[in-house]
Amino acid sequence: MLNSIVTWALNMRVLVVAAAMALLCIGINATKNAPLDVFPEFAPPLVEVQTEAPGLSTEEVDSLVTVPLENSLNGLPFLKTIRSKSVLGLSSVVMIFNTGTDILKARQLVQERLNLAQNRLPAVVKPPVLMAPYSSLSRVLKVGLRSESLSQMQLSELAVWTMRPRLMAVPGVANVAIWGQRDRQFQVLVDPQKLRAAGVTLDAITRAAGDAAVISAGGFIDTPNIRLPVNQLSLITTADDLARTVVEFRNGAPIRLGDVAEVVEGNPPLIGDAVINDGDGILLIVEKQPWGNTLDVTVGVEKVLADMQPALPGVIIDSTIFRPATFIQLSIDHLTEALWLGCLLVVVVLALFLGDWRTTIISITAIPLSLAVALLLLAWRGETINTMILAGLIIALGEVVDDAIIDVENILRRLRQNAVAASPKSKLQVVLDASLEVRSAVVYASVIIVLVFVPVFFLPGLAGTFFKPLALSYILAITASLAVALTLTPALSLMLLKVKPGAHRDALLARGMKALYRGVLPLFARSPWLALLILLAAFTGTGWIWHTQLKEEFLPNFKERDFLMHWLEKPNTSVEASKRITIAAAHDLIQVPGVRNQGSHIGRAEVADEVVGPDFTELWISLDPDAPYDETIHKVQAVVDGYPGLTRDLLTFLRERIKEVLTGASASVVVRIFGSELDQLRTHSAEVGEALKDVPGVSALKVEPQVLVPQITVKLRPENAALHGLTAGQVRQAVTTLVSGRKVGEVYQQQRVHDVTVWSVPSSRADYTTLRELLIETPTGGHVRLADLADLAIVPTPNAIKREGASRRIDVTCNVATGQALGDVVREIEQRLGKITFARGYHPEILGEWAERQSAQSRLLWLSLASLAGILVLLLADFQSLRLTLLIALTLPFALIGGVMAAWLGGGVLSLGSLVGFVTVLGIAARNGILLISHYRHLQTEEAQPFGLDLILRGSEERLIPILMTAATAALALLPLVLKGDVPGNEIERPMALVILGGLATSTLLNLFLLPALYARFGKINPS
Repeated sequence: MLNSIVTWALNMRVLVVAAAMALLCIGINATKNAPLDVFPEFAPPLVEVQTEAPGLSTEEVDSLVTVPLENSLNGLPFLKTIRSKSVLGLSSVVMIFNTGTDILKARQLVQERLNLAQNRLPAVVKPPVLMAPYSSLSRVLKVGLRSESLSQMQLSELAVWTMRPRLMAVPGVANVAIWGQRDRQFQVLVDPQKLRAAGVTLDAITRAAGDAAVISAGGFIDTPNIRLPVNQLSLITTADDLARTVVEFRNGAPIRLGDVAEVVEGNPPLIGDAVINDGDGILLIVEKQPWGNTLDVTVGVEKVLADMQPALPGVIIDSTIFRPATFIQLSIDHLTEALWLGCLLVVVVLALFLGDWRTTIISITAIPLSLAVALLLLAWRGETINTMILAGLIIALGEVVDDAIIDVENILRRLRQNAVAASPKSKLQVVLDASLEVRSAVVYASVIIVLVFVPVFFLPGLAGTFFKPLALSYILAITASLAVALTLTPALSLMLLKVKPGAHRDALLARGMKALYRGVLPLFARSPWLALLILLAAFTGTGWIWHTQLKEEFLPNFKERDFLMHWLEKPNTSVEASKRITIAAAHDLIQVPGVRNQGSHIGRAEVADEVVGPDFTELWISLDPDAPYDETIHKVQAVVDGYPGLTRDLLTFLRERIKEVLTGASASVVVRIFGSELDQLRTHSAEVGEALKDVPGVSALKVEPQVLVPQITVKLRPENAALHGLTAGQVRQAVTTLVSGRKVGEVYQQQRVHDVTVWSVPSSRADYTTLRELLIETPTGGHVRLADLADLAIVPTPNAIKREGASRRIDVTCNVATGQALGDVVREIEQRLGKITFARGYHPEILGEWAERQSAQSRLLWLSLASLAGILVLLLADFQSLRLTLLIALTLPFALIGGVMAAWLGGGVLSLGSLVGFVTVLGIAARNGILLISHYRHLQTEEAQPFGLDLILRGSEERLIPILMTAATAALALLPLVLKGDVPGNEIERPMALVILGGLATSTLLNLFLLPALYARFGKINPS
């Protein structure tokens, strides 16, 4: 088949060249408008259901809402796990589905179950809401609104009724959450004492306010010619209009709402708030859909904001508080620059080695064509161009030219030999024979490279989603380069290469390398046992470095300039108290040189992804692009550490999202304790926290504050209520109205909707004592204290209840201090946990980055062994010799020696990217070993040269330049990644490039010097 493909390409060479040019143009055009992102989508498909339960305590939410919903949703197809959280007045149930599940299908399945479960929930609970579909990096923009002339309520109206609808219309936007929102509300605030003095009942107030706010249809009137609609206009446009509403008539005189109650424009009780810089404001958080492109969504939102700005006088719009598109663009630019610089270096090294413009042009055509074909196939698959895709292309950059180099070099050598032959063959026949001579080795080498990368496609979890795109782009580029070498390279060689007898000499660099090699190689070739001794020493040293000098981590820190800081105050802290602390911290933060601005959100917002109480605050800090990175971070950390009474941490957005996706907690290591009773869980969590507090390397240790907080319980005494003619329902209704307020109607103004509520004056619900003295009306017109009808008490209740897999759980979390090894810390934690005795039915699990790394490393190891077995089978099929197969297999560890050394010298840290780098370099090492040994075999079997030192020296020298060129091009293509350092977009790729560079260095040296010696001792075969 290979013979047919090459023969066809040579005969149809003009068509082949034209097709290649067309493919190149199509590939470049397809990538111009390709979607860009920093990382592939790394979160599994998930669906969140939130259910508002106003007035219900945490335990009531858990037992009456969360557990029934979990029972209804458990057992869904493709469901991996289910997590839930219950807090005061809110239930959140998150379903995580298997990777690859269609998110729209999953949402449909969830909605079908919700339709059945909704009828089994208490009447006081609002219908469950299916949250908008989010992605792992769903937050695309945080927009701060401030104004010197407008109130918070006026800003809220602009945000809710003007800005949010426009932003939701931007393609790709899933939700716009609003923090600091204060909805305009017409409030009738009653004082039970005042009502008692005026002789007006609470029911009368409620009825009058509701009647005033009711919307009634007017119908229509038919005249002989036309139909006239009748519209009953609402009389309420202001609080004064509502105050003039008549409650009842007494002695012919009207008693109005304003006579017996305060009628004001206010806002509902806050469930959260926002701080912009160090003052009041509104924070809009724009979230995108999973299939939305971050850059496109960001540009669309910013365009809408710019269009609206002239219509919002007095409003300051700041869209730079958090803008991940900046980091994405910077990362893509850095990697694109590295790609182009790598291409330039490859061209330079080819020109130096080949010394001929024709062979250089033929070789380098493989680069743009292979990359263009790979990008075209990626675009056809709908892939997003991200840093991992570009990293795969950069790694492949030096290798896509290898096949062409090997082919061109062999064709050129055979053309020169043919030019001085006694009976020269036709040029076409020489090119065909020379291509087929190396084609088998090249094909097998390329297949092996692909086979080496197959394990990456089976990596589990987050590791798999990160590195599969890299492996895909790499394999597509390598496969495209093989196709180019089979077709375009022979065709161009036939068309462009010209050889005159005695007119050509090797390039100066090639001649120098051959002369040096010719002088040194015999020393090694004559001493095979010395080669084995060197190998043994190298492997021993590598093993010592691996086990004693290298630290382990999952993923590196990312050089983002947007940071978030978690403030966690004592549970049950009020919104007002949290805001005071947040403003103080924000004031200190914006004084730090290099901090551009900050925006904070406290508690939660309506229809948002935060299920927290007012004690939780996120401060988002944006650094100036020109500020010194590390110095500014140290100063920000110093400010953070200046608030020791709070649980806090400082993370980049990407780091926080990765941790959140792994465990649902924003920490590197999570000890999750499962059990049934909260008291026992708290006991065990305290024991674990105490055991881990002095573990070397542990930082930001936190026992999750699922603690008991005070709540007021009202337990009705039915016999007392009956003595006053009251039913339980009447008492509960009165308490609900006076304590939390009751919506009685709505007012519509200019397409805006405002609630009308009846509530009590703040002094009547100020504290526990005033609540006891709250007056409840009796049917006879009298009043009775609430304390005389019910037992009031302050009792403990959980502030939050979390469940996972139908079991309650609590977390003990920590991070790893800078400079400490993640693996060492976790191993010590495991030892400490082993000394703790857990009650029956309770057990801990260690989750987070280490668990994910171990899972990925274990899977990668076993799959790599399977891949190695496949490689050996391929080699055996090619060489038909077990001895030669094992000899090539021995060359694979050559690359590991340099990879380990490079990781050690580059910081001594082994990340997941480093492990993938080891996998990558194995394929490159195998390629050069195969080419060298296959050429030895060719000389012996095809050219009848006797086995011996002369064969070894000749074969090695003839393969020297191709091996050096392939190694040099692969190394120089990666060099920009290493030299750029830890710049944005290069954090994962640099450790990987370091390992590959080190592996290339040692594998090339060992292949050129030790492999010939080993072949001289063990490689003798019987010619067939």
